[in-house]
Amino acid sequence: MPDLPIVHAPAYDAGFAPGHRFPMGKYSRLMELIAESGLSARASFHVPGPASAEWLAMAHVRSYVDQVIASRVPAPIEREIGFAVDERVSLRARLATAGTVMAARLALSEGLACNTAGGSHHARRDQGAGFCTFNDVAVASLVLLADGEAEKILVVDLDVHQGDGTAEICGSNAAVRTVSVHGEKNYPVRKQTSDIDVALPDGVRDEAYLETLDWLLPQTIDSFDPDLVFFNAGVDPHEADRLGRLSLSDDGLKERDRRVFSFFRTRGIPIAAVIGGGYSHDINALARRHLATFEAAAEFV
Repeated sequence: MPDLPIVHAPAYDAGFAPGHRFPMGKYSRLMELIAESGLSARASFHVPGPASAEWLAMAHVRSYVDQVIASRVPAPIEREIGFAVDERVSLRARLATAGTVMAARLALSEGLACNTAGGSHHARRDQGAGFCTFNDVAVASLVLLADGEAEKILVVDLDVHQGDGTAEICGSNAAVRTVSVHGEKNYPVRKQTSDIDVALPDGVRDEAYLETLDWLLPQTIDSFDPDLVFFNAGVDPHEADRLGRLSLSDDGLKERDRRVFSFFRTRGIPIAAVIGGGYSHDINALARRHLATFEAAAEFV
């Protein structure tokens, strides 16, 4: 049975205090659960180094990149991000971005790979926002295109919040198709225009969500033949998520992931998954929701 490539760095966890509104501890706990679940016996693990300034500047203005690397982000931008960008946060953002690039390259060679971080889709070209410092999927897309490793890239973003930063950065690039399924009334207040946007009302449950997904997936590749798919598998559509406003169950989220992996893998399209958002003071429960994405991925390697 083939191994599932998993990209992880211990410094993905920047060590926020328990109870911080951004649940930083989920990254460490997720890796513990991967080991406890036995999934690690069916996985190969890969450790990224920090993304270079040159990579980051493909998606972000160089002045902002330099501010983050130097841990000198202006206070108004830090407030929009939601936390201070100190040395640990700066390193974490660079590692997570490089991890998504690594997961993409592994997916191109192996068919499927997962990053235990990533999905920082609110970071815009000129700054971070919404708990997102660098937009890892946008950076990775532009790196792969520039290096000739892919000619067309599809981004399927199922985090409950719109992928506004990804849409802004990639919107003028015909080689990247952005798709976002999100809560209509959720953050951000000002949405960007993705290539395909599906805005859902509050309270959507499993059946309606999965019906929408089945209707959507064929459209994502209509007249578009991607060499790679980035899947933002945010678990914040969960019914217990603090910031979600949708009502998917544990089973509904895992079935969502199965359907995404199955759709693209049965068509021979490589897929790189990033974990996206998920918000709870119960780190263990939250990490278990993310674990389900990796369990679903392991069914399709």
